[in-house]
Amino acid sequence: MQIHKTVLVTVITLSCTFAPIAQTQARSRIQTQVEGNVQSKAQNAAKAKLTLDDFFNSVGFTALEISPDGKEVVICTERADWDQQIFRHDLWLYRDDANGGTLIQLTQSGRDTEPKWSRDGRWIAFLSERKASAEKSASSDSESDSDSDPKEPPAQIYLISPAGGEAFAVTQGEEEVHAFAWSANSQTIYFATRQPWTKTQKDGYKDEWKDSVQYRTAERGDSIFALDLAVALARHASAPARAERKEGESEEQPDITPGTVPIAVTPLRIDSLIASPEGGKLAFLSNAINQRQERYEDVELYVVDVTGSPSSAQSLITPRRVTNNQALELHPRWASDSRHIFFTVEEGDPFGPYRDLQPHLYWVDVASGKAEQWAKDFTGQIVSYGPYGNGVVVTARLGTEVQTYTAANPSDSLHIFAGKQGTYEELSTGARTLRVAFEYSSLTQPTEVYLAEGPNLLESAHAITSFNKLLAERDLPQGKPYQWKADDGTTVEGMLIYPPGRFEAKHLPLFTFIHGGPADADGNHFEADWYQWAALAATNGWLVFEPNYRGSTGYGDKFLMQIVPEMLSRPGKDILEGVDALVKDGIADPDHLTVGGYSYGGYMTNWLITQTTRFKAAVTGAGAVENVGNWGNDDMTADDAYFLGGRPWEAQQRYHDEAAIFQINKVKTPTHMVAGADDIRVAVLEDYLLEHALYSLGIPNKLLIFPGEGHSLAKNPWHGKIKVREELKWLQKYGGVPTQ
Repeated sequence: MQIHKTVLVTVITLSCTFAPIAQTQARSRIQTQVEGNVQSKAQNAAKAKLTLDDFFNSVGFTALEISPDGKEVVICTERADWDQQIFRHDLWLYRDDANGGTLIQLTQSGRDTEPKWSRDGRWIAFLSERKASAEKSASSDSESDSDSDPKEPPAQIYLISPAGGEAFAVTQGEEEVHAFAWSANSQTIYFATRQPWTKTQKDGYKDEWKDSVQYRTAERGDSIFALDLAVALARHASAPARAERKEGESEEQPDITPGTVPIAVTPLRIDSLIASPEGGKLAFLSNAINQRQERYEDVELYVVDVTGSPSSAQSLITPRRVTNNQALELHPRWASDSRHIFFTVEEGDPFGPYRDLQPHLYWVDVASGKAEQWAKDFTGQIVSYGPYGNGVVVTARLGTEVQTYTAANPSDSLHIFAGKQGTYEELSTGARTLRVAFEYSSLTQPTEVYLAEGPNLLESAHAITSFNKLLAERDLPQGKPYQWKADDGTTVEGMLIYPPGRFEAKHLPLFTFIHGGPADADGNHFEADWYQWAALAATNGWLVFEPNYRGSTGYGDKFLMQIVPEMLSRPGKDILEGVDALVKDGIADPDHLTVGGYSYGGYMTNWLITQTTRFKAAVTGAGAVENVGNWGNDDMTADDAYFLGGRPWEAQQRYHDEAAIFQINKVKTPTHMVAGADDIRVAVLEDYLLEHALYSLGIPNKLLIFPGEGHSLAKNPWHGKIKVREELKWLQKYGGVPTQ
């Protein structure tokens, strides 16, 4: 039930060390007040309130990559295009100059993602889903988006020089590029696509099967190709437009980019591709072809030994599997020694039978296959990382804070760097620089990209973007952590986010806003989207309570694993006991309690309204109400089976007892529901089932279905905006809070 983001960086060895500033064990998880609380009431009163339009016009960052020498940073932004009803993804370039730094827009097609620097810093490669005719200047890219052709082109690799000029495609064909990487000498681009077919093969398949879908049985794996940069540049100089098949040309030739050389094939999909710093190895992270992560063995790390320049006579190389475990690896990056590959795991355990732990950092020796965990004694969650010298720099969560740490080798404890309270994430390190780039935010400071001279100089880091300046000028809510005791004596923590101007006020209407995952946590950060809209709810008069219940990250593996096998009932008790504590402390108004969440947060909301009638209103999205169908439809079935103690036939009673549908007759809470029509993580059928049950019981309800959307509402920005708009109306209507 999780949504993952991936950032890929490359490094070579640097010689640098940092003195520890404090031991992580000594760091307090209790923050008495987040940054921004020192602002005077007069200053806050002068600020305008945050509006729905302000909120959804925020700019997000999907990737950032510092250049090898640290003098430039390429950034991928995401913002809503309301007229075209899409999220635009464009590239921006920050560079040092005499004026203290300049940010310029590199691309304007709205379809550009995953930028990667060549290791000599001369080129930026990226993926783009532009129309084939969009080989135009950046200023005319947006015009191509109005093309009436409903078929979206497959993602291809484009190049652009950071010195200026137009972007141009270097790959082509009907197969999308799944992953790519620069070689160590910057002379070759490796890329992976589905194994291409000839025209005869395509026509034959269409004639036999028409529009029938052969689920699983028609899948085919990926091929890795090598493209010499000089060949690509020469082809672009002579004929920049797409090369079409010539009349009389053999239809037995596969549809691939001219000049590419096949390197290897795999029966699986390739999600990440990385080249070693010394140039002799290529590694990739595999996945199921249909990207449904239903088997551990589909997700592993492989190495392909490559030497010298690609040759047209080269025979295919057999990939060698490096990992073999019951874990789903993520975010692979080569260590500077070209011997180890770093990776994180958010589901599974690299060292034994499947179990869900917090995201930790590991590396594996590509020769022996031996894996090792970094900083075993760290009790928190690794959020992002970058190889740095012979060690690593990481951002990591302890409680409600995400700070920056370092370690020189796997056996070291993490040592914290001095920084501001808040959240550091999406860390990017360079190959020949001490500088680091990252995103930073806090409750009262919207997300921007920052550049620091080193991770030990975070406090003097400067923002290199100001896309969310308008949000920073609004009267944003303040908040603080809150702790309570569960019935078994365990300390549980969450965040309280107060209505603007009412920080630490008493007897406030309460909106319990439950995070998804469940392996995630809420804390001192700012986010403005359809999934996390606490700032908007607080601005509309609610005290927002974000509980980090059992199963959350940042509090140790034992705390997270206590969700097993009581997938809903144990975390549900934690949450309700937190509400009780807030009422007892006089903070929450017991007559105005509401609840909501999305994904696992929706799952939990559906459960809680069967456990109590205290909530006056509920807003739930993409949440299951039963477990058997959800296990069968979910694209990540291992975690559900783990949380419930087995597959449906192995834990029948648990699947029944931990399902809201069998207690739905207890519900009295008016409930608003949303779902993506094409969701394969929590099928829309779960929402239809809940709606039908509530309708049959006469409980006020409303269901919104968003066409074309999956689990993440990433297709049309109007869907997310409408979702939150209607959820706020529902809370006001049934929760009884006056219009702000």
